[in-house]
Amino acid sequence: MKLLHIDSSITGEGSVSRALTASIVARFAGAEVIVRDLSAAPLPHLDLTAMGADESNAVLEEFLAADTVVIGAPMYNFTIPSQLKAWIDRILVAGRTFAYGENGPEGLAGGKRVIVAISRGGFYGAGAAWASLEHLETYLTGVFGFIGITPEYVVAEGLKAGPDHQAAGLDRANAAITALAA
Repeated sequence: MKLLHIDSSITGEGSVSRALTASIVARFAGAEVIVRDLSAAPLPHLDLTAMGADESNAVLEEFLAADTVVIGAPMYNFTIPSQLKAWIDRILVAGRTFAYGENGPEGLAGGKRVIVAISRGGFYGAGAAWASLEHLETYLTGVFGFIGITPEYVVAEGLKAGPDHQAAGLDRANAAITALAA
């Protein structure tokens, strides 16, 4: 099995999303793991030059070859990091991961498992006071759904709301990781 491990956090060793993705990837013993660190080696933002470039094609092929994709997605200003957006721009490719047909768009990348580790400083889940500002999980659900994938989520939230909330958020995320089928 091929597993693609994507990290996008800029905070390095202190990153919760990186710790979560490492724990998730560890559950897949024996998998061939490809690591792409979008902070250490950022992709340029998409423009006409980058659109058909070798690097863009390599990113797409890496994604298509993976059976499972594990993504670390910290919430920055209510959405995904720009580094992760640049990666997503490389995998949403007409004719490769989606197509337009008579009935609208059709996802072509189904059958692939995507697990996203989300870290959020505050509370943005369903029912939270600031849920309307949550544009990370909703965006990724839409993006991956568009290409035929239903992502799974591991969420650690409340990380900046005090030590008790941080501990509870990490406990919930780690319990979700333990519950994941490898």
